[in-house]
Amino acid sequence: MSSADGPSLEILVPFWGEPELLYATVDSVLAQTDTEWSLVVIDDAYPDPSVAAHFAALTDSRIRYQRNETNLGIAANFQRCLDLATADLMVFLGCDDLLEPEYVARARSAMAAHPQASMYQPGVQVVDEHGEPCLPLADRVKDWIRPNADGLTVLQGEALAASLLRGNWLYWPSLVFRTEHIRRYRFRQDLPIILDLAIILDQIVDGAALVVDPAVTFRYRRHTASLSGAGLLDGTRFTDDRRYFTEAAQIMRAHRWPRAARAARTRWTSRLHGLSLVPGALRNRDRAGARAALRHAFGR
Repeated sequence: MSSADGPSLEILVPFWGEPELLYATVDSVLAQTDTEWSLVVIDDAYPDPSVAAHFAALTDSRIRYQRNETNLGIAANFQRCLDLATADLMVFLGCDDLLEPEYVARARSAMAAHPQASMYQPGVQVVDEHGEPCLPLADRVKDWIRPNADGLTVLQGEALAASLLRGNWLYWPSLVFRTEHIRRYRFRQDLPIILDLAIILDQIVDGAALVVDPAVTFRYRRHTASLSGAGLLDGTRFTDDRRYFTEAAQIMRAHRWPRAARAARTRWTSRLHGLSLVPGALRNRDRAGARAALRHAFGR
């Protein structure tokens, strides 16, 4: 496929964080071998005026910068990204993640080859705060539960839903969506930590297919202290998880997907993740955090 053929791709970056990491993210977009992309950075009122000045100095017409008047928060800023999307395909790129040079080319090619698919998952390399390859426990589990893909593989239906409810092996910031499909849904503002899985499963229940590509074209930055980690020991993530999986089990039952409903009820990787946090909480003398993790691991 020549770079001018196939679906257009828009990269939307909801920004709140370290400006230098954002600039590295933008540089990785500029380094793409396929030049048929556009980039929109949506600054969620981050308190640093140098960010706006940096983008004002850029001359590439494919790059746009917008700043929210007030801080919307992660869930509302994701929805703003979705509302702003205009291309055939879109990605919610993390403001500290990195694209390998072939990311856009492979994503556009895969989605052109599989027009029935609504989503695309590339191969991912996990890196730490310093950009060095790493594989923490959460990502080792993702590797273990991820379906094998020998070349481009299309997944859908109950098998895909059950797989993700057993354990979410996707990497949200790397996913490419067909814009007209994901636009039918909205981000759950009451689930800021698990809103990615919720909107993905909404699509799968309605028949969406996912293309899995084993070729690594994305670097996902795993910080020691991430948003999802920050909500764990105070129980926020646990509460969201339990509430959402209870809802998901009901949805899957109503859809007559018994394996997916059972996976939602069991939520075993979510339970194991809670259990894995107990030793750290005890080392930090965080008894409330340890109790929350244990309740999540063994409760209903």
